[in-house]
Amino acid sequence: MDPSPTSFPILSYVMSHISSGRPTTSSSMQIDIEQPPVPLMEQMPRLKDPELLAAMTKAVSDVAQARSILQTLGERPDHEAVDLANAKIFEIESNLSTQLEEIVLAPCPEGVDRLDWRAQLAEKENQARQAAEKLKGIYKAIVQLDKMHEEYEKLLRDAENRLVNIYSSATLKPKNGASQDQGDKLWPLDEEVNEEVVGILQEASEKELERVELKGRQLRFLPEEFGKIRGLVVLNLSSNQLEVIPDSIGGLENLEELNLSNNLLVSLPDSIGLLINLKILDVSTNKLPALPDSISHCRSLVELDASFNSLTYLPTKIGYELVNLQRFSVHLNKLRSLPTSICEMKSLRQLDVHFNELRGLPQAIGKLTNLEILNLSSNFSDLTELPETFGDLLNLRELDLSNNQIHALPDTFGRLDKLTKLNLDQNPLVIPPMEVVNEGVEAVKIFMATRWLDILLEEEHRSTLEANNQGQSNGWLTRSISWLNNFVTGYLAAGVRSPRSPRDPYLDQQL
Repeated sequence: MDPSPTSFPILSYVMSHISSGRPTTSSSMQIDIEQPPVPLMEQMPRLKDPELLAAMTKAVSDVAQARSILQTLGERPDHEAVDLANAKIFEIESNLSTQLEEIVLAPCPEGVDRLDWRAQLAEKENQARQAAEKLKGIYKAIVQLDKMHEEYEKLLRDAENRLVNIYSSATLKPKNGASQDQGDKLWPLDEEVNEEVVGILQEASEKELERVELKGRQLRFLPEEFGKIRGLVVLNLSSNQLEVIPDSIGGLENLEELNLSNNLLVSLPDSIGLLINLKILDVSTNKLPALPDSISHCRSLVELDASFNSLTYLPTKIGYELVNLQRFSVHLNKLRSLPTSICEMKSLRQLDVHFNELRGLPQAIGKLTNLEILNLSSNFSDLTELPETFGDLLNLRELDLSNNQIHALPDTFGRLDKLTKLNLDQNPLVIPPMEVVNEGVEAVKIFMATRWLDILLEEEHRSTLEANNQGQSNGWLTRSISWLNNFVTGYLAAGVRSPRSPRDPYLDQQL
């Protein structure tokens, strides 16, 4: 619950002083917990001033109160729990909608007064709503707790900025008429500004700049003034030593390409969500533990690379708004799951999530019908199966499943007609057997297609016995079998046959 000394150095120090419960006297300031860290002390020497510290403590009283409340409510739920809670709420509301529709359409029985019948329907509707609200209660509590923690994070950022401003005001008014010490500047503006950066800012004040290249300049911070270069379209800040990107970056309303790769970033500003024209964002090879939820507002994004960080989750709603995203790279992170919203990225063509800790894929992954390249390799012991909807990825051309613990491919795998490149190395596969796998991708496809046909034929046989009740489902089974007949027949005609699937007289008759 306490502010991180890395992300909120001043606030962390002030809050630790509040936690100590000691008065702000010169003697109490000798206690270690109340002493600012050495780097912070070098940058802001007047933090030891009791009057200044008292003013700062008063300014963050709201943070102390919020912290106390959250300590009572508990830790922030992980994004997997929040994602599941949102899915459950949606499921409950969908079921409620169906119930209400059935209630409304229920015919009035003969002999029952119409007004009485309406009263009965209203009571049933009320009961259904109450039951749904009761079911949603625990899930709504999880979502609400997550939102409270999110607001707390914003409160911390605002408080840190307030403390910076308070310190700045204090240093602009030297005590007892003394001259301001040259080292006593607003943190972190005591850093030496790169001459090239100064030149760029001066040039931008004289003419409109569309492109700025500052790759590999050993930059440690970026001036706020960069956010005023309104005409900027391309900004390359890769291979520097940046730990923070200023909030003013959100002012680059025309920016289309932003490269922040190979830095020391531990967070991205929420204002990045204001870059509504951004098409390419590269934040790979940093120290990011998470992406801000506001990144979902960058609806023009076509490419997003967040690989080689420390991501443990993705924003819950990231897929609902990034509908134009075509290439998404989050490999070499610590992701344990993908949010269900990722299945709404209908434009996605390439997804790379190798070298994570994935324990599975969303059930609706098959909705990514434009996906062409998928890399799920090296999730090791965590990834053991694929959902049945995997077979709906009809445009998939390249698939890497190597170095996992997959025992069986989904029965629908044989539907992947366009698949030409497949890597199944280092998996304990039983279905299909390794003899088939060693024959190559075409052999795997025909084996799985034949297996699925057998399953559908068996289902068709069962459905025939219940034809009166299952007439509609027979239709989709017939269509599926028709498709498989054409698919398998085409392969057999071409002389491609699974080594583990010899011709069967019964199967020949069906085909």
